Amino acid sequence: MTKLQSEAGLLPTEMFHFINGIEVESSDGARGELINPVDETVLASYSFGGVAEVDAAVSAARSEFDNGVWSSLSGYQRGCLINKLADLVERDADLIADMDAVCIGRVPMEPRILDLPNAIQTIRTSAGWADKIEGRTIPTPGYLGRATLSYTVNEPVGVVAAITPWNTPFMITCWKVAPLLAAGCTVVIKPSEETPMSALHLAKLAKEAGIPDGVVNVVTGSGSVIGNALVRHPSVDKITFTGSPAVGQHIQTEAAKDFKRVSLELGGKSPQVVFSDADQDEALAGCAMGIFFNQGQICAAGSRILVQRDIADEFAQKLADVASNIVVGNPQEEGVQMGPVCKKAQLDRVNYYIREGVAAGASLLAGGECPYEKGWFVRPTVFAAATNDMAIAQQEIFGPVATVIPFDDEQDAVEIANGTVYGLGATVWTSDVKRAHRMAKKIKAGAVGVNCWAPIDARLPWGGVKQSGSGRECGLSGVMAYTEEKVITVVTD
Repeated sequence: MTKLQSEAGLLPTEMFHFINGIEVESSDGARGELINPVDETVLASYSFGGVAEVDAAVSAARSEFDNGVWSSLSGYQRGCLINKLADLVERDADLIADMDAVCIGRVPMEPRILDLPNAIQTIRTSAGWADKIEGRTIPTPGYLGRATLSYTVNEPVGVVAAITPWNTPFMITCWKVAPLLAAGCTVVIKPSEETPMSALHLAKLAKEAGIPDGVVNVVTGSGSVIGNALVRHPSVDKITFTGSPAVGQHIQTEAAKDFKRVSLELGGKSPQVVFSDADQDEALAGCAMGIFFNQGQICAAGSRILVQRDIADEFAQKLADVASNIVVGNPQEEGVQMGPVCKKAQLDRVNYYIREGVAAGASLLAGGECPYEKGWFVRPTVFAAATNDMAIAQQEIFGPVATVIPFDDEQDAVEIANGTVYGLGATVWTSDVKRAHRMAKKIKAGAVGVNCWAPIDARLPWGGVKQSGSGRECGLSGVMAYTEEKVITVVTD
């Protein structure tokens, strides 16, 4: 197989589906291309599947779940194999980081410091939960005057379809795959068209770890074909999806027809609330990371920066200075701090919202549209003097665009923070511990960080409210999401 050189080694330039433990070409030979966001050249090709490949992968997962050994292994045995998988991911961490970085034009350091460490911890934490999925006994008055013993068991839900995004592909794939393996499920992964490389590598590492064939399968191709086929497949028991609210709504509607279980982690428009009593340098660094990390292509990006009015102008200017000093360019070159956005459609989306912000009357302090000849580059952008009803404050841009909105007091901050259809993450910057607890209680979000942005951890549940989704990933909640509780009652006299 032809290879592509990266900082950590050789990356594949020709990829295939991974079904029932082997690489498989599409039945019609169709292939898709990965395009380099830096210069728009072709990086690699991959099998572009259809319904036949989905059927084969689901059949393999179904057969292994119903008739294989995986779900019948003890939790301890599954945990040992999952820990072996973690060892192999740790061994290949730099290579996997480069797979994701190259595909989306990301600075290679970023997945090394966040995505891969978190993914490895998620796999190990899930391995630890595998033998701790417990039931409970429930005392009752009995059955028709006879004594009974009632107890529950948590059983694996079955075959899972995991549909994953392109922004932090390997990390989020592990958020789904590791817990479901701990629960005893099998899976068909549908990675994004832009980032199939690391998911395919994970499946191969699962085989190397000794996880049986058919447990982890990967089908590559378009969401409209592969994703829909998985959602509608009668042998799929649960769908877990990370992506846009529009697609999430479609998945939930389709899944409802067969009452499939669904977990959705969707969009966000996360507020970062900066009070005048906060450590300003700390808040500035946190707000900058929250919107400019990974080119702003993060569901929990802190894109709405709410600043108390008496410091709002000064804070916005300092954030603009940070944005203006970020070095944008080829992320493989030394000194570059931000690469391009992932794809042409994303570039067009970000530029559209920049124009919308200017037209609405927000003050453009840094960045703006970036004319380009090659590559999908966006300048880090800061708008100030914005209001919460502007499109740049309401719509998920998914790019490095910060909107600074002034507020007067706590109640004003809460109303603005909650004034969107989203509720994924939020941050409160303050030195007043009582205020921190008050704000955390009142803000409607799945996770609130105080003096820290998006503190994700393998042990903490993650997910949103409102149109940011339903269900939780990671931690014990993430494992239990792949189980069904069964009640058993036995007459004992």
